[in-house]
Amino acid sequence: MTTGWEAAVEAQIRSAQERGEFDNLPGAGKPIPGRDMPYDEGWWIRSFMEREQIPSDLLLPTPLQLRRRIEQLPAELRDLPTEEAVRSYVAALNTEVVAWLRTPTGPRVVVRPVNVDEAVRRWRADRERLAPVVTAPEPPRAARDRPRRRWRWWRR
Repeated sequence: MTTGWEAAVEAQIRSAQERGEFDNLPGAGKPIPGRDMPYDEGWWIRSFMEREQIPSDLLLPTPLQLRRRIEQLPAELRDLPTEEAVRSYVAALNTEVVAWLRTPTGPRVVVRPVNVDEAVRRWRADRERLAPVVTAPEPPRAARDRPRRRWRWWRR
């Protein structure tokens, strides 16, 4: 037995179908994604994170996030332009580590502040290793082909 409002809704749906308002909808005739997969309670959060391109690192507890940031520190420091910027970046990270050490939450994971001088030393070594070798530009072809003149000091 249907109530009055259910009958009204059914009538509106039927009239919309007759007018063709449900024709040519996006995804019409395509299978529902994930229909053949087993049920997963966290499907909505995974699809949200994929759609919004949210990194999965944000779901980690604080100490694991800090450990991961410390592990990725050389790659993050590599693009910084000055030693002062490197020192301030490492100091900010150490501030977060110390704040967590004062009031630890989450699993018990060993997290220690980063040695600033060691990070700067590694940053310098990476910059020297990755710096392009500067060579003198090759002279134009016409200048290479003509004979070299010998100048004496008294002809200047």
